[in-house]
Amino acid sequence: MDYRGHELSANVSMLFTELPYPDRFAAAAAAGFRMVESWWPIAVPDPSAASIDSFVRGIEAAGVSLNALNFYGGDIPGGERGVASHPDRQAELAANVRAVVAIAERTECRLFNLLYGQTDDRWAPAEQAATAVAAIRSAASAVDALGGTVLIEPLTEGLNGRYPLLTADDVQDLLDGPLKDVDNLSLLFDTFHLGSNGVDLIGTASTVQVAHVQLADSPGRGEPGSGSLPIDAALDALKAAGYQGVAACEYKPTTDTLTSLGWLG
Repeated sequence: MDYRGHELSANVSMLFTELPYPDRFAAAAAAGFRMVESWWPIAVPDPSAASIDSFVRGIEAAGVSLNALNFYGGDIPGGERGVASHPDRQAELAANVRAVVAIAERTECRLFNLLYGQTDDRWAPAEQAATAVAAIRSAASAVDALGGTVLIEPLTEGLNGRYPLLTADDVQDLLDGPLKDVDNLSLLFDTFHLGSNGVDLIGTASTVQVAHVQLADSPGRGEPGSGSLPIDAALDALKAAGYQGVAACEYKPTTDTLTSLGWLG
């Protein structure tokens, strides 16, 4: 499935939620997607081999490719947004990195989203920043041998607790600063999060190196066309700037998923 010269993937953590999670891969394939992506799909950071096998076999049975996968982000439904910056969660994250690598070894997945984590007054800001840098560096090293890239994502202010990365510049400060020697890191260009925070999507798309794109409109995080963001123009700017990767449909459908795909024309 293509749109404006970009291959599309379906984020099955947000699309096809009318169905049980294991059935969403086949639903995505039936809708015309050749690629899927997912938030961390298992309740624990260090799943059993059987749980990993079940996840991978579901993707294989549907005949789709896994394009991108989140690392464990803590209790996302409960409001957590990553554990990379939390000193007390590093053992969980290290175990999850091993699980992600195990999945990557069995799939074509080479893009991995690592949520930074929220600011927490139990630790000094400098300690949290140093912890996050070390965690990002370790995750990038683990997937590097597979040709993998770790994605760093800004999130919408006001909806994600005290999450400190809000703009493309916030991420670039990390990538050009304490992580400048790590080659396999990139901004995750999410139109909803960036656009909701007032970032110029077209200008940013034209000037920032991007390894992955996710699409949702704002306000509301619905399908493109449900809000006011210049998504088509941003996609065109990304293409003009040389981006040849996938654009993922990571939105909350304003109706059932199949009907919401009407924006594709």
